[in-house]
Amino acid sequence: MNGIDMQIQWQEGSDESVEIGYLNPNDQQCCGHCGVPGTDHGQYAYKTECTICGYVYGTNGSDMYERRCPECQEGAAGIKYWRIPNS
Repeated sequence: MNGIDMQIQWQEGSDESVEIGYLNPNDQQCCGHCGVPGTDHGQYAYKTECTICGYVYGTNGSDMYERRCPECQEGAAGIKYWRIPNS
């Protein structure tokens, strides 16, 4: 089986703001993480979707509650939230 056929197992965190489906006050939705370390100490990188413009980007779990979209709300740039499987 090659890496292209692998399905990602999205996981949610232990706090409300990192549960899959959480919508913060800036209309940014948490889509979960797949185990990729974030850029903040001890954090995972979460897939985040802007429900206003549809932009998808990565966020440290510690920032989810206050994030703004980098595309339509002048938020900080996203981080890598995916992993490339070993062949």
